[in-house]
Amino acid sequence: MRRQIDYSILPEHMQGGMQRYIEQGINPGDFLYLILCNDFVHALGHADMINTARIVDYAKFLYLEVPTACWGSREKVDNWIAAHEERRKNESNQ
Repeated sequence: MRRQIDYSILPEHMQGGMQRYIEQGINPGDFLYLILCNDFVHALGHADMINTARIVDYAKFLYLEVPTACWGSREKVDNWIAAHEERRKNESNQ
């Protein structure tokens, strides 16, 4: 059984987007997309003041909480999103 992911590490206004990405493969927007791709330098260019101050929390969250299959490179993130889109498409066709 997979353990529950602790989203509380992240700023409150970002928890929903991250949860939707991890659990449903929904594209999370530019900032979270870049964080998930492990591109923290470019993510800072899209960060608000809260996210800028808490950027280290994202690294901690990814390392401690998130399945490695869904973060770490653009390829992994794009594949995660595509796999979930395909699953939703197949479910809607049934």
